[in-house]
Amino acid sequence: MKTYRVGIIGFGFIGKVHAYGYLNLPLFYDQNDFRTEITHVCTSKPETAQKGAAQIGAAHAVTDFRAITDNPDIDIVNICTPNHLHCDAVLAAIKHQKHIYCDKPLTATYEEALRIQTALKDYRGISQMTLQNRFFPVTMRAKQMIDQGAIGDILEFRGAYLHSGSSDPNTPLKWKLSGEAGGGVVADLGSHILDLLEHLAGPFASLTATAHIAYPDRPSAADPSKRVAVDAEDNMLATVRLASGAYGNISASKIATGTEDEVSFEIYGSKGALKMLPNDWHHLYYYDCSASAKPLGGTRGWTAIDCGQRYDAPAGFPTPKAAIGWIRSHVHCLYTFMNSVHTGKPIGPTLERGVRIQLLIEKVREAAASGQWVSVAE
Repeated sequence: MKTYRVGIIGFGFIGKVHAYGYLNLPLFYDQNDFRTEITHVCTSKPETAQKGAAQIGAAHAVTDFRAITDNPDIDIVNICTPNHLHCDAVLAAIKHQKHIYCDKPLTATYEEALRIQTALKDYRGISQMTLQNRFFPVTMRAKQMIDQGAIGDILEFRGAYLHSGSSDPNTPLKWKLSGEAGGGVVADLGSHILDLLEHLAGPFASLTATAHIAYPDRPSAADPSKRVAVDAEDNMLATVRLASGAYGNISASKIATGTEDEVSFEIYGSKGALKMLPNDWHHLYYYDCSASAKPLGGTRGWTAIDCGQRYDAPAGFPTPKAAIGWIRSHVHCLYTFMNSVHTGKPIGPTLERGVRIQLLIEKVREAAASGQWVSVAE
């Protein structure tokens, strides 16, 4: 069995999520081709690096990402730092031809993403972005059905990712609320829902958008007695046109009071439609226009497809019928990356897709600032 040595750069919330995936792949996937070993944990402070390494049994706690990216003993560089710290670590990993698993978005700015795009011309490793919403059976099945023509030509669509974490004016201004750190809802939640809807509905050609900062200042995370200016948006709404001419609406918000972490989509076509209700990751709803509407409605109507945890082999744990949770999609996203590394066949979304999403983020903000339609065609 091949062992791939992993170094995790950044060990906050998302770093722990990725570590969970590596540690639990052997339970979820019945295969003997490869395994992983997390050997290094890197954070900005020795005490947090040591704590993280101890939590997961990593041998080395470091504070310089180059101890991972430049290390000949490391196979996989896993990047989980705040957005504005991604670029240098990604470029170093590319330079040393490491396999790269990078949390979204790729970078803090489009200019940084273009630097990575240039570096990728000489890159021979396998890369993947952490866009786990693609890796639920419900979204995988939706993609299959759309590609097979089950709903015909797409006529219109909607997608939303709603959260309420910033609805309280006294929520401290941490890095995800800081434009300087590459935060804001367009980069945070918008990157997910923009990627998912373009993945399902097809390439975007142009868009216009609005965005809003709910409160001009918030308590400082370092000193809650002080309030600091907010420079990153709390919500966004984009109207998107496909190359076919079809239109759709995509929204992302962290001020949707009462929501938890709610993803939903609706895609309407000439032969049928698909939708996922907010946070109902178990069911894909399908409307088939070819079903008879007679007598008395016949058999026409929305069918709930039980997608659940019905992943293909070698996935087998837990039961396919069990209710699925957010972290399960992260595990399958990571398994897809590891299988790509082992076979040498990238499935993606790769770093190139990360560059594309960074362009969409840039264009949403440009459109919101100008009030104009902007092109995002490839």
